[in-house]
Order: sequence, then structure tokens, then C-alpha cells
Amino acid sequence: MKNLSHTIYIIICLALVSFTSCSKRTIAPQESYEKEVPQSKTLESIDGTVKYLALGDSYTIGASVPPDSNFPSQLSTVLKNQLDAEVRTEIIATSGWRTDNLLDALDYTDTTPPYDLVTLLIGVNNQYQGERFSKYKKEFSELFERSLNLANENTERLVIISIPDWGYTPFGQAWDVQKISKEIDEYNAYAQQLADKHGVKFINITDITRRGLEDEDLVASDNLHPSAKAYKLFVERMGPIIISQLKN
Repeated sequence: MKNLSHTIYIIICLALVSFTSCSKRTIAPQESYEKEVPQSKTLESIDGTVKYLALGDSYTIGASVPPDSNFPSQLSTVLKNQLDAEVRTEIIATSGWRTDNLLDALDYTDTTPPYDLVTLLIGVNNQYQGERFSKYKKEFSELFERSLNLANENTERLVIISIPDWGYTPFGQAWDVQKISKEIDEYNAYAQQLADKHGVKFINITDITRRGLEDEDLVASDNLHPSAKAYKLFVERMGPIIISQLKN
């Protein structure tokens, strides 16, 4: 009986040692972080800093308007006022860029994801330069994926903006306006289809630019690009939608 009690005592001790050893298992830093910090796709604090990345071409950089008049700058001001937050805006855009140029730029430009908001407006130079539409579809899809990744895979943090119609400008009158509009509609239809498929907001501002001949104030001094007034109308349309999504 004494031997049996001794054996039971040894078994209990070994079990306690094993439990203690397991309970002191080393936790990897990443595993510890994931347990301590809830993973969330929502904006952490509206009262903090909103990181905004604007991707595009001349319509994003704001050719022929002051830097504070392009739509990302005007949108940033609205976000700052409406959300009572600091807005840190980064713009990756240059006049003349096609979809492949923007892809290349993302390869060699330092970004600091995740962003609370990413806007993407690109493709007019593919159309203007007569690039194959199939090439645009392939490259725009890649840009869409990369933009969503920069937005931390949160579909409410990515916004696709339609391509303006440059046919409705003094410069565009020297071209086949009907052909321009038809092709731009085709580009925008694909972009919207892709956005809808992934549950990403697509905001159409093309109709605003199609008033460029009846309202000359909507066209910049170069007779081609949108004016500060046109960009203001863009922001008046997209602002409430974006603010609502950032609050979700």
C-alpha cells in the first residue's frame, strides 16, 4: 500500500511539472501582439489622424490649378472640418500617366500603409493615347488590388472615381467628341463593374465635366483640365459618401 501511495505521488508531481512547463510556453512577439490588439478594419479614431492616399494622373494632381485647389486638397479640408481630425494627405500622380505609369510609380515610391482612405482615378491617358482597352483592364485590375491592399483590405476605405470627359472642353472640340465620350463610358463602366464586384464605392463625376462647354468656369485656363470650381463640385458629391464610410 505504501508503494502504491508513493507511485501515485510521483505521477501527480510529474503532471504538475508538465502543466507548469506548458503554462510557461514562450509566445512569439507577433502572436502576443495579435492577442493583445484586436484586429480591426475600422478607423481607430476620428479624433486622430486620417491618412489619405490619392492615386491618379493630371486629374488628381490638379493640372493648371493651384495645389490647394485640386480635389484631394479640397477633400482633405472637408474631412478635417467634418471629422475634426488631422488629415495627412499623400498624392502619387503626374500629368500624362497611364495605368502602367502609376503601377511603376507604386513600385519605387515609398508608401506608409495602411491608409484610412485611398482614392483611385486613372485611365484617361490610356484612352487619349489610343492604348488597347484590354491593357487598361488588366492594369486597372492590378491597381485596384494594390489600392485595396494599401487600404488594409477594407473596402470602405477605397473609393474609385470616374474619368472626366475631356471632350467637353475647348481643347476637346478639335477631336471626335462622340468617340471620346463613348470610350470614356467604356472605361468607366469597367471600373464601376470591378468596384461593384468587390463592394467598393464608385463615384461618378463625369457628368459634371460634361457641362464644360455650357459653363466655361468648369474648365481650367489650359482649356482642357477641370477648374478649381469643378473640383469643388467633385468634392461636394464625394465628401458626404466618404465621410459616412470613414465613420463606419
